[in-house]
Amino acid sequence: MNLTTTLSWTAVCPLDRLEPDRGVAALVDGAQIALFRTADGLFAIDNRDPVSGAYVLSRGIVGSRGGVPTVASPLHKQVYDLRSGHCLDLPGVAVARHDARCRDGLVEVRLRQEG
Repeated sequence: MNLTTTLSWTAVCPLDRLEPDRGVAALVDGAQIALFRTADGLFAIDNRDPVSGAYVLSRGIVGSRGGVPTVASPLHKQVYDLRSGHCLDLPGVAVARHDARCRDGLVEVRLRQEG
């Protein structure tokens, strides 16, 4: 059985500190998160690239594929769907996705933990 546990919301930074279509790394409740602001919204995924094991996804190239907001790993260029975390190039590979929102001008992230 696969359950998802969500933790409380954590304020990360003011919205205006996030440049559109650029990623930033943030430490949220001890986890390294890659946070993205795109025309499609705010997205938070683990910063760890599941292919290389390096914490680099926040430095990836933001774009889209078929209308899907994406980030390409800066190391091996695998492309991840920012909405789901699924890799669009390697079936079965995914990065954890977390909830992100803007509230009162502050970007907040809520971690999701699979268990």
